[in-house]
Amino acid sequence: MDYAEIRRCLVNCRFTDHARREMETESLGSLHTEEILQALDSGEIIEEYPEDKPYPSFLLLGRTVAGRPIHIVCAPVLPEERLLIITTYQPDPNRWEPDFRGRKR
Repeated sequence: MDYAEIRRCLVNCRFTDHARREMETESLGSLHTEEILQALDSGEIIEEYPEDKPYPSFLLLGRTVAGRPIHIVCAPVLPEERLLIITTYQPDPNRWEPDFRGRKR
């Protein structure tokens, strides 16, 4: 999937209850909706999960205007031009490579 298709759905973001809980309890500091939207604006797809149900989903990496890295798992619902935000978190530098694009082995 092209990131442009995800961008098309940004005007109609919906956060799951799980995503909201994760935003509030993020261990590296709570995440705010505005930060998620900033990260989506600058985002890129780093993993694809085509077999996820009910919609294929993606792991995105984006950064806030302050440079905070954020991972967002989302599922674009293209026919409805809607983006479901499944979960969000700040990647742990102990578990992710320095660029936050790949997991440490």
